[in-house]
Amino acid sequence: MSEFFDSRWVECPDGVTVAPGDGLPQGFRAAGIACGLKESGAPDLGLLVSDAPDTVSAARFTRSGVLAAPVIVCKNRTRLDAIRVVAANSGNANAATGGRGMDEAARMQGAAAMAAGVPEDQVAVASTGVIGVQLDGRKVVSGMLAVREELRGDGHGAFGEAIRTTDKFAKSARVKVALSGGEVLITAQAKGAGMIQPSFATMLCFVQTDAALDAETADLLLGVCVKRSFDRISVDGQLSTNDTAILMASGSSGVRVATQSPDEAVFGQALDAVLRQLALLIVRDGEGSERVGRVVVRGTDPRDVERSARAVANSPLVKAALHGGDPNWGRIAQAVGLAMADRAPIDLDITIEGVPVCVRGAAVPFDEAALAERVSGTEVEYEVLLPTHGEPATAETEVFFSDLSHEYVTINAEYTT
Repeated sequence: MSEFFDSRWVECPDGVTVAPGDGLPQGFRAAGIACGLKESGAPDLGLLVSDAPDTVSAARFTRSGVLAAPVIVCKNRTRLDAIRVVAANSGNANAATGGRGMDEAARMQGAAAMAAGVPEDQVAVASTGVIGVQLDGRKVVSGMLAVREELRGDGHGAFGEAIRTTDKFAKSARVKVALSGGEVLITAQAKGAGMIQPSFATMLCFVQTDAALDAETADLLLGVCVKRSFDRISVDGQLSTNDTAILMASGSSGVRVATQSPDEAVFGQALDAVLRQLALLIVRDGEGSERVGRVVVRGTDPRDVERSARAVANSPLVKAALHGGDPNWGRIAQAVGLAMADRAPIDLDITIEGVPVCVRGAAVPFDEAALAERVSGTEVEYEVLLPTHGEPATAETEVFFSDLSHEYVTINAEYTT
């Protein structure tokens, strides 16, 4: 297991090697500085630029009904298949800020376009931080001039630092992928620790590669990989206003990933592994989190499977038991029962860390001390089988979730004070 791929739930694919260092893929430059949005003086403005005119991109955004100004600006003013610049700030979400917030997001886009020398419609903007506070556009514009001077090919880490909010640690990836035409590099920077919910998470993630992709391939790969990563995590069941994930491919390596080719499969597996590991790092960071849980639910109806998995992952009782290392399977049963109230009565099979604890709705004997030891680790797996009534369990889903700690309450009770 590599230093980056450190979860038992994510394997490093064949042909992929973790690459140390801070160098971005060919064609990219990045930087991060402090422009004064954070009172702490920590970095809060990042700029990422592709110097390749034919850069191809894809993007995904939150499905919340309340959209932050930068998300609206990206959807309405950005060519999402040809993004060459990402300007991102932390310390302020620029969400629920009305018309002025929209103006500031557009102003940020314009300033980034001038700094990078590209058309405005090739610039994506992203913000993260407190909701409902006006963004100080003057600091962003002056900061854009300063961050432009810091752009460099090894700005991977600096950009990642600039997008952190309550994150305890930076979340980044740098891997090499061996393809038939040569080796390509994938780098990524992500942030997120709270307001995380399946149906996308409260996070930002930016991915760069020097592989050459067409727009359709980039969009397909990002969409599939997001569904298996950021769509599968929960910290607190809360859906953010600002979620943004962007994939940019400069093509500067000269190695083309042809559609429906073996190389597309290899590249897709690499991207999938990177995003799943980054998603798990977000859960692990979960504002006071000490353990990560994975719930796998099987059954015959995909809708029942999905809502049951989310109910377990978002249950405060299950999350508290995970935090305490308590194999209290009754909390899993009650969470599924809440989700499946219209199917009552139902008999569940529940397994914790491979140990059956409930079969067809009834408790079964197990070594409580041994199981308590198993659930005291940093990763705990729960499995639920819904009644199949003699049919094969063809529907299956998973959700990764964090525990619920005293620190989570403290962080969120004092977030704006």
